[in-house]
Amino acid sequence: MEFPEQTLLDCYARMCLIRAFEEKLAELFSQGLLGGTSHFCIGQEACAVGVITAAREDDWLISNHRGHGHLLARGLELQKVMSELLGRSDGYCGGRGGSQHLSAPEKFFLGTNGITGGGLPIATGAALALQYRGSTQVAIVFFGDGASNQGTFHESLNMASLWKLPVLYVCENNRYGMSNPVEKACAGGRVSARAQAYCLPADTADGSDVEAVAQAASKALEQVRSGAGPFLLELLTYRHCGHSKNDPRIYRSKTEEQQMWERDCLRITRDKLLRRGIPDSRLEQLKTQAAEQVQAAAQQSLQAPFSSREETLAGVFA
Repeated sequence: MEFPEQTLLDCYARMCLIRAFEEKLAELFSQGLLGGTSHFCIGQEACAVGVITAAREDDWLISNHRGHGHLLARGLELQKVMSELLGRSDGYCGGRGGSQHLSAPEKFFLGTNGITGGGLPIATGAALALQYRGSTQVAIVFFGDGASNQGTFHESLNMASLWKLPVLYVCENNRYGMSNPVEKACAGGRVSARAQAYCLPADTADGSDVEAVAQAASKALEQVRSGAGPFLLELLTYRHCGHSKNDPRIYRSKTEEQQMWERDCLRITRDKLLRRGIPDSRLEQLKTQAAEQVQAAAQQSLQAPFSSREETLAGVFA
């Protein structure tokens, strides 16, 4: 699948925005301005952008602990996302959800999730609701290779298959569950192979190629939307950063990391655009614009007030 030139440019711009956002969060964390921990998706941007480009705007999204890319790929407001992560009152959840529990129902985003595999049953339940309503919408859930070892994965796929629920399970296989290589945690090394046990169709795609991701997601979504039931899509990707901000990455070699930088999704997309005759200056401009947008959002959010005591306790009943 080859995107029209403008579509590929739009994808590149969105991927640059996600990359700049994550790099800014790392800076804010080091300055003590970002509370808690942080799980960045640097290297995985093509997965989020490719799948969401293929989806409809009213398809429900469910994310995981590494969800900033999914938020921004869906088109959530940059400054409101930044404010939420910084605990400010103008964030999507009033600063109460933070990175791990941010939701935006008005954008058909059911939330990030701090529990490994926690989004899988939520997506399965959302798909059941969509089926009950007779909707043509699809529930799409993102999770990592580590989550495929959770009971929620197996329970969700089994139920969805039995009831032919409209849900697309997207595994972003970044090769490590925290520090554990996928080969040591997943028999056979491929998450997509597990779909066979539950009579689900599955596919594996190059998660570093945004066009390949979109093509695989489009086919999967077409099948799910037709009423054929769930689909498992495995995207082979890589996180250039550690599992979390405090991860020294001693479990993998510098040689491996350098080799994977050569396969960085932004580099691959940039090379494609250059081969199509897009000037390098234009691509640099998109990268610069993304960094400027993120910087402006951060400055605005840092000046916003924290939630009041009343706002913080709203909706708490126990």
